[in-house]
Amino acid sequence: MFGIGPLELVVIAIVAVLLFGPDRLPEFARTAGRLLRQVRQMVNNAQNDLRNELGPEFADLDVRDLNPRSFVRKHLLEGMDDDYDDKPVASSTDLMDTTVQRLPAGQRAPYDPEST
Repeated sequence: MFGIGPLELVVIAIVAVLLFGPDRLPEFARTAGRLLRQVRQMVNNAQNDLRNELGPEFADLDVRDLNPRSFVRKHLLEGMDDDYDDKPVASSTDLMDTTVQRLPAGQRAPYDPEST
């Protein structure tokens, strides 16, 4: 849930009993549960308000998509798999022009003043 394993949960429970005592611990647990429920409700209300304000075009909006890493992964990297086809890729030797003629020794390369 929060990255807490069973051992950490036991340690937290022991520390809570030592800090608050067995008399007040149930009261703190109820208060923490209420607080957690209210926070979840506020988050859900905020998400619903955002969806309603953005309109039907964004009905499938997930707040996790607003994270830049998730955005890049979803919109850029997933599309790369769709572009793949089974055509063989040309090798660099296939792309080389083998008809290149070498200049004789001492001859200067042609120069075009308009190209620079």
